[in-house]
Amino acid sequence: MSRSAEIQRETRETRIQVRLELDGRGRSQTETGLGFLNHMLELLSKHSLIDLEVRAQGDLEVDDHHLSEDLGITLGKALAQALGDKAGIRRYGSCLLPMDEVLVAAAVDLGGRFAFGCDYEPQRETVGDMSTEVVPHFFQSLAANAGMSVHLRFLDPGRNEHHRIEAMFKGFARSLRMAIEPDPRLQGEIPSSKGVL
Repeated sequence: MSRSAEIQRETRETRIQVRLELDGRGRSQTETGLGFLNHMLELLSKHSLIDLEVRAQGDLEVDDHHLSEDLGITLGKALAQALGDKAGIRRYGSCLLPMDEVLVAAAVDLGGRFAFGCDYEPQRETVGDMSTEVVPHFFQSLAANAGMSVHLRFLDPGRNEHHRIEAMFKGFARSLRMAIEPDPRLQGEIPSSKGVL
């Protein structure tokens, strides 16, 4: 059975379409109007092995906040839909990821409850065409709408802003990859003592 989803979100500020396949090979097609965000979504897809298609338009003449937030919302809803009742998945995933001089610890729990912790402190206002302050907000919006806990902590923040953000996306992707994988020992059972997630 395919674990896939397609979600569309349209507001006065944005028009977002997300299609994903959890059991993919990390293929992506991304069009957001922001080159740096496209690059980060490609990394998310590649390192989670989730096939991802994103078509996003927003009021970039204002700034990139609405687009980033609504993309996080839509991607989170798509993840939740594709996961269904989450029977048989590992549920938890974590990763200690080096990105050159940067070292990030990432962890996720697909337990159905929202929590977000992140100690990212941008040293620059932008990387490429994207505001650095929207990065944590993107992850927060995604986690809230997927019903998941996401934690991103810098063990060494390094010196390069591009590396910091890339480390967060890759660490999150690797953790998510682990969490969504089927656990053969569970034999399709819900990974919770409550019997439901």
